[in-house]
Amino acid sequence: MSETNQERRDLPVVLIHRLPNFKFSFNTRLQTHFTLVDPLLHCPESDTIHSFLSRHATSIRALICVGPSPITPQTLSLLPSLEIVVGTSAGIDHVDLHECRRRGIIVTNAGDAFSEDVADYAFSLLIDVLRRVSASDRFVRAGLWPKYGAYPLGSKLGGKRVGIVGLGSIGSEVAKRLVAFGCSIAYTSRKKKPAISYPFYANVSDLATNSDVLIVCCALTDKTRHMINKDVMTALGKEGVIINVGRGSLIDEQDLVQFLVQGEIAGAGSDPRKFDGFFLK
Repeated sequence: MSETNQERRDLPVVLIHRLPNFKFSFNTRLQTHFTLVDPLLHCPESDTIHSFLSRHATSIRALICVGPSPITPQTLSLLPSLEIVVGTSAGIDHVDLHECRRRGIIVTNAGDAFSEDVADYAFSLLIDVLRRVSASDRFVRAGLWPKYGAYPLGSKLGGKRVGIVGLGSIGSEVAKRLVAFGCSIAYTSRKKKPAISYPFYANVSDLATNSDVLIVCCALTDKTRHMINKDVMTALGKEGVIINVGRGSLIDEQDLVQFLVQGEIAGAGSDPRKFDGFFLK
């Protein structure tokens, strides 16, 4: 065996854990320092991922979790030598933290690395919904103007009362962008932030009552699951808009669909990668 092959063999083994619809674009950068094992690429068709991982199990000390790919106790049980889970997203609700804590496995996330990008996306979604950009594009492409006439005008962003649900790293970046457009900002969070001058509301319903727009930026936990429900949407009102750049389950999707169809809120926008649907009205 040549020295180069021996050096390659001695590199730490890292498992790439991802769902089929998620790509991992850092292979080239990492493969000079690590031996990357990606079951979706390296597992033979005649083999199962379970048996494939079993053969590599003792050598895998690190796992890169791409996006919200679930890490369950069953997955962890196949990796007895695992020491660290490296998440590529800010949220870690898809990782079984209890099992990782029990085994002493370190879990990391992306922190605020993508906060500005997510804030840009939230802002883009809001402009899209208010100005009906993509909805009017679909209207024109479908040739509907002879039947329905001119498409209705949208609404301006300036002067809107925007309630931010979760004023963390992402929520703070969203607020910066909205202030520049003349919006008034209020927020709810786990606790009031003494250094922040924006009005604070202790719960989402009160925030919605005093907002034209809700932008949801908080983490998904047992307490925040479906926190945006019919009561919050009713408080927001018929002219209200909801933008979600957090996990899809922060919103009760069935309630949202019902409110949109019945015209009980004006519109909604969400990252389609985190939500079962993307709705504009």
